[in-house]
Amino acid sequence: MAVADGVARVALIHALEESVHPAREAFAHYWPEAFAFDLLDTSLAVDRAEAGRLDEPMMTRFRTLADYAASSVGKGGRTAGILFTCSAFGPAIDAVKAAAPVPVLRPNEAAFEAALRIGARLGIVVSFEPSRSQLEDELSAIARERGRDVAIRSVTAAGALEALKAQDSDRHDLLVADAALQLVDDVDAIILGQFSLARAYDRVAASTGLPVITTPRSAVEGLRARVLGRSAQEGSARAEE
Repeated sequence: MAVADGVARVALIHALEESVHPAREAFAHYWPEAFAFDLLDTSLAVDRAEAGRLDEPMMTRFRTLADYAASSVGKGGRTAGILFTCSAFGPAIDAVKAAAPVPVLRPNEAAFEAALRIGARLGIVVSFEPSRSQLEDELSAIARERGRDVAIRSVTAAGALEALKAQDSDRHDLLVADAALQLVDDVDAIILGQFSLARAYDRVAASTGLPVITTPRSAVEGLRARVLGRSAQEGSARAEE
């Protein structure tokens, strides 16, 4: 989809309200020209945690959200890209990617690619337990696609998400940093595997002394490259017609 007047219209789909601010902050820093709008369904995270798996009704809800997002027209023209910020829903996002008419990015896709450029021993920190095994599987799959052997360790920062929901951001960051310290001896880099964890970057980097990758920045830069690259290709194709 072409970008109207140099402004790309992109949709952000969230399952945690704590993901909205870090996503917005990343867009302000790394793609301020984009017009980003938010779709938030907090029941997705609750239902995913209670069900313990992704069921077909939940997959349908993702397709519905994506269809709505892709059909949106306004500032910047029609939606040119979709970014999911919810890390526990990989198969649902992949199903959307296969059918969507615009680029769709998983929240950790670009972060994992960045981590693989650093090393082969990678650590993941989450605060939402259902995300943990999902992210390990996604990182393993990306590594296989690139012919890379990786060793993955993951930890859950127990209580961190609850602290953030209670507006205790200092405790959140402390718990995330403490969890990350469990990985120090075994990994080359640490991935903060949820958008809501990005705020703990400084404390994690200082306490571990390791490269730390946050998902919002990587995701925004990754989507920007896909959307603007696609727009340039479409413009070139029209010029050749």
